[in-house]
Amino acid sequence: MIKRKITKKIMVGGVPLGGGSRISVQSMLNVPADQVEKSVEQAFALEKAGCDIVRIAVPNREAVRLVYALKSVLSIPVVADIHFDYRLALEAAAAGVDKIRINPGNIGDEGKVKAVADTCRQREIPIRIGVNSGSLEKEILAKYGHPTPEALRDSALYHASLLEKYDFTDIVLSMKSSHVPTMVRAYQLASQACDYPLHLGVTEAGTERMGLVKSSAGIGALLLEGVGDTIRVSLTADPVREIYAAKDLLKALEIETEGIQFISCPTCGRTKIDLIGLANQVQEALRDCKKNLTVAVMGCVVNGPGEAREADIGIAGGNGEGLLFKKGQVLRKVPEERLLQELLKEIESMD
Repeated sequence: MIKRKITKKIMVGGVPLGGGSRISVQSMLNVPADQVEKSVEQAFALEKAGCDIVRIAVPNREAVRLVYALKSVLSIPVVADIHFDYRLALEAAAAGVDKIRINPGNIGDEGKVKAVADTCRQREIPIRIGVNSGSLEKEILAKYGHPTPEALRDSALYHASLLEKYDFTDIVLSMKSSHVPTMVRAYQLASQACDYPLHLGVTEAGTERMGLVKSSAGIGALLLEGVGDTIRVSLTADPVREIYAAKDLLKALEIETEGIQFISCPTCGRTKIDLIGLANQVQEALRDCKKNLTVAVMGCVVNGPGEAREADIGIAGGNGEGLLFKKGQVLRKVPEERLLQELLKEIESMD
């Protein structure tokens, strides 16, 4: 059982973050902000896939209208990602955004920082401070020589202190790096230094294949230590794939239990059916199934009902046919071409 660190609880719209709340899943739209209709369409797809919080880039004043458009149709919170221009934060807040991602040190003098802090406090809008290896201050880089975990931690805490100066503490921290060991250590150090909720992620993680590996290693390592309150699996891919990956990661760690826990064998010379194709078909068919079941797709009777006896339901391949089994007990033989259909039918009848 993972023992989580209990951090400060804040509200992002209607989603609690920190304080022992469930770990929320985030993603970001990759449609240009001026394409409002396409942005809304993508946001709906993310919401349907299970996204808890969606982030948008707000590079200019025209982009603020996307906040209005999304807030009028979505049921999940919207985060505005803002750099340099503090006025965009004020306008996004006025548009009803649920959280702002900003680095206070990058938006100008203290008066501008105070204006953002005051507005967000009055409207109960939390702020995520997002630092990464490319955003470190010159003084911090001079101290450490390069983007070390300590440098990332110090930068995050420095930006937090700018908000704390104006009595603003509804803060979320992130210290992302594309280097997994650096990212893991930076979050560990920040967790030791403060009680702010932490947004976990490996930045610039890569394409879907490499991004999944890096994110699973970095985010997974921290979650197993009880560190982290919300996550984004960053992929150079359709953002919906980020949500599926994040959900699967949480299920693999048994942090989330809703939905199918899918297992399948790696195949070997005993396999006589198209197990790879069948396993992919089963996984996709059950992608949105909310039943708390472990489903096994095994290559042969040797690794089937025996090795996967703990599975709630499963199939094991044979020569042109397969076995349908529950908890290791064979129910019946099924022709290969009907294995998927019979498995789904059996799952449909289960509680």
